Amino acid sequence: MEKVGLGILGMGTVASGLINIIGINNSKITGNLNKELVINKVLVKSLDKKRDVNLPQEVYTTDAYDVINHKDTQIIVELIGGISPAYEYIKAALNNKKHVVTANKALIATHGEELEELAYKNGVSLMYEASVAGGIPIINTMTDNLCANEITDITGIINGTTNYILTQMAENNLEYEQAVKDAQALGFAEADPSSDVEGDDAAYKLSILSTIAFGQRINVRDIPKEGITKISKEDISYAKELGYNIKLLASASRKGDEIELRVHPAFVPASHPLSTVKNEYNAVFLKGNAVGGLMLYGKGAGSLPTGSAVLGDVMHIVKTGGKAKIDLKKENKYLIANKAHKQYYIRFEVIDKPGVLANIASIFGKNDISLASVVQRQKNGDETAPLVFITHEVDRKNIDAALEEIKDYKNVTQIASIIVVENFK
Repeated sequence: MEKVGLGILGMGTVASGLINIIGINNSKITGNLNKELVINKVLVKSLDKKRDVNLPQEVYTTDAYDVINHKDTQIIVELIGGISPAYEYIKAALNNKKHVVTANKALIATHGEELEELAYKNGVSLMYEASVAGGIPIINTMTDNLCANEITDITGIINGTTNYILTQMAENNLEYEQAVKDAQALGFAEADPSSDVEGDDAAYKLSILSTIAFGQRINVRDIPKEGITKISKEDISYAKELGYNIKLLASASRKGDEIELRVHPAFVPASHPLSTVKNEYNAVFLKGNAVGGLMLYGKGAGSLPTGSAVLGDVMHIVKTGGKAKIDLKKENKYLIANKAHKQYYIRFEVIDKPGVLANIASIFGKNDISLASVVQRQKNGDETAPLVFITHEVDRKNIDAALEEIKDYKNVTQIASIIVVENFK
């Protein structure tokens, strides 16, 4: 039987999952391809480390170019992450006329255009299904199954770390700091979780998805982002009371000739499917002009789910010979216009005295902000009390202008929270 050689750069969680799936499902994979996948070389940091995979010792190397230049290897799988040296390794592999499969969202979001062009020039494929949402086949769904649709909206929970933290805060009444520690203890968060909790990870993934959806390059720098570090137990409690759950959403929407992009915490109606996505799970809600709305749901990370996505790309290359799936000719047809025309939840701490509510409402009115609801609570145990507003839809610039004036109002002790309220029209 014909053999297809693989070289793997990196031996972490995803690489272990990939190798184990090939072992567990070998007969199915071989029967499907009518070819045998053979792992020729694997890049590791240490040759002495014990690993939970069944590979002979001689396949391991500490030299990346032993993997990239192996004469019997047709496909290189990059799973080391980060920009450098992954960028240099992938370029070398493509120039060596090897197909490349990667799970590296930061690299694809930053250098995807250059690398796709290099792959095209060398007659090979660059595939990256596993770079977004772990085991969920979102990229293949958009490029294959929905290729007859104009995608108008993408809204997703595409970071499992933040979703786990917010779920634990909501269900177990944890403070943010404790929820982060729990996520780290379970391996859902890195020792330094800043890329996840500040929204960077989700922004990289949204850049990739929106580039595919809208047919033009979306620079990650054009995506406004806000993480979850300012979300408090109080915000979680008010969300529940008002009929919402708080989720970190990545959203992209095309209206006419404008695209709006954002990564932000949001109040999601309890009745919406995204509201029920818990812990490390991910989900992406798409809207196409023919298919309407649909949601893909599954594990957003982990050894086997992400390894499965990587292997799916490998098998696609073997079956098709590496035919490119994504159009290289992406023109800037749409204007990036991030007006953030949304409803907003705004929580203040104020001096509990007559006239404060009326004065704040008056400032909102001056800035063309109309109010959908107001929640006023008893004192905090001192002279202050919480005051919560939910606005009707308004541009964020109006909110910012009003808050700039309100922050100088002596009876407001704190502007505690500003969170988007999604209504999914």
